Amino acid sequence: MPITARDLRRFKAEGRRFAMLTSYDVLLARAFEVAGIPLILVGDSLGVFVLGQETTLAVTMDNVIHHCRAVRAGLVEALLVADLPFGAYQASLEEGVRNGIRLLKEGGAAVVKLEGPEFALVDKLTAKGVPVMAHLGLTPQSFHQLGGNRVQARSEDAVTGLVANARRLEEAGACALVLEGIPNEAARRVTDVLEIPTIGIGAGPHCDGQVLVGPEMLGMSNGAAPRFAKRYAELFGTIVAAATQFAADVEQARYPDKEHSYDWPIR
Repeated sequence: MPITARDLRRFKAEGRRFAMLTSYDVLLARAFEVAGIPLILVGDSLGVFVLGQETTLAVTMDNVIHHCRAVRAGLVEALLVADLPFGAYQASLEEGVRNGIRLLKEGGAAVVKLEGPEFALVDKLTAKGVPVMAHLGLTPQSFHQLGGNRVQARSEDAVTGLVANARRLEEAGACALVLEGIPNEAARRVTDVLEIPTIGIGAGPHCDGQVLVGPEMLGMSNGAAPRFAKRYAELFGTIVAAATQFAADVEQARYPDKEHSYDWPIR
């Protein structure tokens, strides 16, 4: 049975911990679902990992919808979550609602994710039938305001504010909450007061779920990864080695050989 937004609260009630990974194409999405990943996120991180941009800020609605359609084609049961990119909801509530609906209608997403304490927008989207996953802590779309990707909730007052915002987002109708780049204790306090699940990324072990950027988890980034980004494979090196061998085989006339060619006459 396909996973729905309503299942997320049940996961927490049952004490079921779960994983989410980002994907931007059909093949990776299918591989992740076969591996048993229940939530797939088309994140605005595609700006960095697909489009080669320095931050997520230049990602557009059309970018997200394009990749959402590709990922949707690879899924059968996993829940597809899609980011509302920077600029898609900051101007007005009406624009945020319109773009949230676009992600469901045009992209095939089942849940829309947005950053920050956007209580009114979460309320309006859920009232229109658009499930929302909220996101607090380090919010990459606030890169310039935060002075870069810095750990948040560094003081007791900041943690108190974080807890209050999390509760208000739950009351507004959010079905889950991503917590990024915050201390373990801050994430524990938020997780303990909510009935919806928290999903951590650089937020320690107390969250109900965990999310990583798919290509980063697979070792597909050739730059320095954040401290929390555990690499479960090193595919960048594997791909470089395969491409190097292919080039050498072509240059030295080892490929194509008889096994990989068609003889005449065709039989």
